[in-house]
Amino acid sequence: MNVFYNRAGVGDVLLAQLVPAAPAEIRTETHGDVTLILDAEIGEAAGFNLFGASEYIGPREDGRLETDEALVSTLREAFEQNGTSFDFDIDLSPKFVVGFVKTKEKHPNADKLSICQVDVGDRTLQIVCGAPNVAEGQHVVVAKPGAVMPSGMIIKDAELRGVPSSGMICSAKELDLPDAPKEKGILVLEGEQSPGAAFQF
Repeated sequence: MNVFYNRAGVGDVLLAQLVPAAPAEIRTETHGDVTLILDAEIGEAAGFNLFGASEYIGPREDGRLETDEALVSTLREAFEQNGTSFDFDIDLSPKFVVGFVKTKEKHPNADKLSICQVDVGDRTLQIVCGAPNVAEGQHVVVAKPGAVMPSGMIIKDAELRGVPSSGMICSAKELDLPDAPKEKGILVLEGEQSPGAAFQF
């Protein structure tokens, strides 16, 4: 779940996105201050808006809100107060994590792409990467599917030149880190690292 609040831009409304891409056709259901945005074809929630959000979540700075247990609990209470329920079975695991590049092989259909198997702690992700400096044995920063990059781009499962890719190995520039080098290439982490640990910006 990705949650955004932009009082200056859209007013006192919390916007929650539950799926990576908007459905082809939507319908809405409104219960008090809660408007559910549903996939019209399958009836499942793709997102919701919470109007008068500051009454429920308190004053917040504009931008993406961290989805943690406290926010989920607050949203669950807001739904209950508006006479509706919702399955807040949300993945609260970190979306930017330390990864370990176990293997790297050449992409069969693209000279500048590599297929990497990356250990992110609880599983190994296959990630197609175009960085010239990616190599086996590196600790890197991985944006898992569902992560929202500082640019606003949402990371999704994809297929690049016919090869499935799940997540992205990030550069310092993509992470909007201060003093990020201008040269192309991923951020390689130094020192002791644990695959799956949350990356601290």
